[in-house]
Amino acid sequence: MNTHPISARHAADVLRLNEESVDFLSPLSPDRLVDLLGLSAFHRVVEAGGQIVGFVIALRQGAAYDSENYQWFDSRYPDFLYVDRVVIAKNAQVAGMGSILYRELFLHARARDIPIVTCEFDIDPPNPGSARFHRKFGFTEVGRQRVQHGKKWVSLQLAQVGLAKPGA
Repeated sequence: MNTHPISARHAADVLRLNEESVDFLSPLSPDRLVDLLGLSAFHRVVEAGGQIVGFVIALRQGAAYDSENYQWFDSRYPDFLYVDRVVIAKNAQVAGMGSILYRELFLHARARDIPIVTCEFDIDPPNPGSARFHRKFGFTEVGRQRVQHGKKWVSLQLAQVGLAKPGA
């Protein structure tokens, strides 16, 4: 298994993986991906067997990003790394690929003295797999909000970087 920063050669795979999980994410067009990567502070793909099987994109505070969830954290916390999306191919979700990406994400945060990592996941409709995954890394709920014109209810989560669990 290898990880790499997301580059233009990974775009088709990232877009495919995002579409595979779009029920739990916002849609991602090629232009939106380019914009998001330009705003991001951390982005990686994970590769196994020559195939891209997952990715993560995260932003620092103060980015000009229009996500309701990102803006919730940006209005409340002065220094953080926000996970905009972490996606693992359905056929690779039990292989630890998400944990590999999150370990690198937390190492990135520690190396830059970023005190917290934030994210959200759906609670209505429910996403129990994401809830379990994030608990492994020490995330706890700090708020909730309705998004997408009331279609979704999300749990806003935070993990202290220095206290983060190593994951499984």
